[in-house]
Amino acid sequence: MSISTGNGWAQLRQQARSLEAQTDTLFHTYSRFASIPNLPQIPTEEETKTETQIQELLEKRENLISQLTRLLDSESLLTASALKQNNLTRHRETLHDHQQTLLRLRSTIATARQKANLLSSVRQDISAYRASNPETAEADYMLDERGRIDRSHGVADSVLSQAYAVNEQFGVQREMLGNVQRRIVGVAGMVPGINGLIGRIGAKRRRDGVVLGGFIAFYAFPNVGPSTTDLFVIGFQI
Repeated sequence: MSISTGNGWAQLRQQARSLEAQTDTLFHTYSRFASIPNLPQIPTEEETKTETQIQELLEKRENLISQLTRLLDSESLLTASALKQNNLTRHRETLHDHQQTLLRLRSTIATARQKANLLSSVRQDISAYRASNPETAEADYMLDERGRIDRSHGVADSVLSQAYAVNEQFGVQREMLGNVQRRIVGVAGMVPGINGLIGRIGAKRRRDGVVLGGFIAFYAFPNVGPSTTDLFVIGFQI
């Protein structure tokens, strides 16, 4: 008797877990209808089918939980384990959560549908009013155009303000660089001999440039220009 009871418990629990997984999958599909931008006024066939499938799964799971409860009550206190009690409690809690989720999604979809229907009705009334009052429609069009122009002017003003701010920052940076340069020149004038050292460094660079240019000219145009010895002499004289 206990073996058959154990097998029956395992089979029912396996069915309950499978139905729970199917419910989660259908909830993922059903929740997408609540986020549709323009929800149809009448539920589509897919929406109705998904909701019906979820409801059927919840009823099947409720029936399985009743069977598990009767099976557990039929066992003696010695064979009924605390693990089975915990498993049954978890199935009940999961079923209750899914029932509440279905109610919440139904309410969300109904609210979104009412909002979409209201907006559609308002648009239709506005279109009908403009069709029967062409002068008002033209005035509304001009007001809309004026609003778009004002928004474009606001964007242009914002871009110009940013450009002026960047230009001002550039001016501040130029002033800072000028102050740094003046300080460097002042320090160079205060230190003895530094101007002469800077001049000799510059002369050496010019001399090296002349010598290097002579070598390049000699190998590129061997028959044109001064000799290598002349270039060395000019370079050292510099």
